[in-house]
Amino acid sequence: MAFGHTTILQFTIFNLHFALPVSGGRILNISVRGIGWLTNSGYGCVRTGLRNEYESSEGAHALHKKRIFSHPFKNFGRLDTISRMTAYAAALALSDAGIEYSPEKKQDIGIIGTNAEGSLRSDIEYFRDYVKGGRTLSRGNLFIYTLPSSPVGEAAIHFGFLGPLLYAVGQDNSLLSVLDTASEMVLANETSVMLAGKAEEGEAVFFVLDGISGPASPVLCDFTRAREIVDMGTDIAGMVQKFSEMERKK
Repeated sequence: MAFGHTTILQFTIFNLHFALPVSGGRILNISVRGIGWLTNSGYGCVRTGLRNEYESSEGAHALHKKRIFSHPFKNFGRLDTISRMTAYAAALALSDAGIEYSPEKKQDIGIIGTNAEGSLRSDIEYFRDYVKGGRTLSRGNLFIYTLPSSPVGEAAIHFGFLGPLLYAVGQDNSLLSVLDTASEMVLANETSVMLAGKAEEGEAVFFVLDGISGPASPVLCDFTRAREIVDMGTDIAGMVQKFSEMERKK
């Protein structure tokens, strides 16, 4: 199963400039338009203030029933956990940024993701199935998710993204690395909008980064401020709290 131009990279922290002259002498600034998040206790969007707690018998596995997606997600039942968490957080981030999508609409948007274990859990599940099958075959739908780029690939297909697609293997604060990389790609005019985030078994967060020139729609904050908060290294719940406090003070 191919997802187009998929690249698996090892990233380090970059020294970046967050403004670049563009045509007409204007300055292209990177802004965060929205953030979508999930934790073990709930899910939401930062800019719009959406915050929902799971009911006692629910969890992230039940979110596909909450109309998180604007249209049915094809073959959603076969997705592994990381792919589902990626799709949920990306959908919430797009909603927070006010970006609509549909099966017929393809958009110049890219996506980059990361996590701590890559596809390790899916690798183990695939191997167990292979052994159970007598070491002669294993299910193809399990093999798909032995590629760590599969979660962002599934998201790109569903949301109609035509921009760059990358999975980043990072160390320490890998979320900061993917945000830096997404910013560089927008600044280099490789795409107009990038989704950047991380997805783990129990939590996920994605940011929508936009290169804005001139008058623009409301945004959450500029990239420099977002980077400062992410660089504090708190967990996703703590990070969301800081962004929410910043938004309420506007």
